[in-house]
Formats: sequence, C-alpha cells, structure tokens
Amino acid sequence: MQLAYPKILWLFLIYIPLIAWYIYKQRNSSPAMKISSLSPFAKLPRSFKASCRHLLFVLQLLALGCIIVALARPQTHDHWRKSSVDGTDIVLAVDISGSMLAHDYYNGKPEKKNRLEAAKEVATRFISNRPDDNIGIVIFAGEALTGVPMTIDQATLINYISTIRDGMLADGTAIGDGLATSINRIISGKAKSKSIILLTDGSNNSGMVAPLTAAEIAKEHGIKVYTIGIGANGMADFPQIDYFGRITYAPAPVVIDEATLKQIADITDGKYFRATDQKMLNDVFDEINKLETTSIDVSSFSHTEDNYELLVWAALGLLLLQVLIRHTYLRTIP
Repeated sequence: MQLAYPKILWLFLIYIPLIAWYIYKQRNSSPAMKISSLSPFAKLPRSFKASCRHLLFVLQLLALGCIIVALARPQTHDHWRKSSVDGTDIVLAVDISGSMLAHDYYNGKPEKKNRLEAAKEVATRFISNRPDDNIGIVIFAGEALTGVPMTIDQATLINYISTIRDGMLADGTAIGDGLATSINRIISGKAKSKSIILLTDGSNNSGMVAPLTAAEIAKEHGIKVYTIGIGANGMADFPQIDYFGRITYAPAPVVIDEATLKQIADITDGKYFRATDQKMLNDVFDEINKLETTSIDVSSFSHTEDNYELLVWAALGLLLLQVLIRHTYLRTIP
C-alpha cells in the first residue's frame, strides 16, 4: 500500500488542540460542590456509564482519522512485471482501389460481399488474436498512405479498419509504393521478427517505386513479406452506376499479377497466398498467425487502484454510532 498524498497525514496534528480543548472543557463544564472532605465518597463504585463518558469523543477522533487517511488516497502498490510473450512487428498493407469493390466473396451464405469488406473483416479478427504485437496499417491505391503507425493499441487499429472505404485515395494500384511505405513504418519497430502482409487484387499500374525494388529493400532490412492475391479466378461482378443512378453489377475479368506477388514473397523469404473466397482468406490469415511468432520480453505496469472507500464508510459508521450512543445510552438531561 502507498498514499497518493502522504503530506495530508500532517492533519493528524489537529488532534493536539482538539484533545487539549476537550480536557479543558471537561474540567470546567462539570458542576462542583465544596465540602470539607471526600473521604465518605472514596469507597463508592464508579459506574460503567461514567467510564464511557469519553467514548463519544474517541469515536469522533476515530472518524476524523479515517477521513484524513481517505483524503491521503491509499492505493495498491504499483509494480513492474516482466514476462516473455509471443510478439512481433507487423504492418498490414491493404489495397483499397476500386477493383476491391468486386462482389465475389462468399461466406457460407447466398449473398456475396465485396473484397474490401471481406479483407477488413479478416484483418479485424487477425488483430484481435494478436494482443502482444506491434501493428501498423498502410492503405494504398494509386498512392500509399499510413493509416495507423506502429502501435499495440488494438482498439485504435480496429476502429481505423472500420473506417476504410473506397475513394480515400486516388484510384490505381501502386503495389510498390504500398510496400515501400510499409517498410518505412516497420523499420522503427524493436521486435526481432518483422513482417508485412500485403493484400491486393490487381497488378501494379501506378506509383513511384517498383514492387521488386521495394522487395529488395525489405530483404536488406530482414523484413518478410506475405503477399495475398484476393479475388476469384476468371470473372467477377464489379459495381457500376446506371443512367438512373442505381448501382448494378456487371461481370469483368480478374487480373492479378501473381508472378510479381510470388517474386516479392520469394525475395523476402515470405510466402504467397491466393484467396478466392472468404474461407480461404480466413485460412490464409490463420496460417500467417501461426508463422509469425517470436518470443520477446515485455514489461507490464500494474494498474493503480484507490482503496479509500472502506475508510469513508468506516468514518460514516463511527459518526452514526456516536450520534446513536449520545441520544440513547449516554443521553444527558439538562
């Protein structure tokens, strides 16, 4: 136990004038009668009620003491605890180009969902299962942007993922820029194991950095890149707006540069995955979840809790007891 404000205990010095005042009051408040000798009363027994006449003052002092200690805010003793956990540095690089709106993902139900929503759902579950990891989020389309810097705050990561939508960036597919931005974010991480999960459904057609150049940079820094080609093979339903402003879907071919994605994974000692439906995408993230673990030492700080409530209740109980005794057992008649 420790006190948040230990100097408040100096208030106990108020006991000195209070006790002095009480003694003075007791000596001068009782009626007196002058007689020649007290010897006739020497053998008279002292009543229990007379012995208890100071109890009220003691209860008041105890209640005041409880209040003073409560004001000092007694707390549980904080401490550091070191433990070994499985943790790593990870950046999720998510393609948010217009093609990610294609509806070709099934989740065991008749209706379909678009690729971006499927990716967001699986990424959220992935983050929830890795509480000890330092994770960042990068989004890319025709350009790349850091959505969330490296953090262990799962709530921030999940909240940001829920806000990702099409149109946040200029359209296109800049895989190289997305990978380069992810590398810049993850370099500052302190974990020995660093990896980037790059999820896209297209081919590199914009940006300043070539995908294989970014892969070589990742290799130099010991960063593994897991690439995921998302989308069904062949044709997929893409959203279109008709003359009446309604959203309709028309089939269009799916073109994923799997060769480049495989090369990126091979260069960085990562792995390439193809996820053509929701179940496969879940399985991909589950496999990456098993692959990317490393033991790291973590120092955790215990939560500080105030423990003054019991003292406040004790003070209230003592005051009520004092009032009860004063008006019952030790009641005086003027």
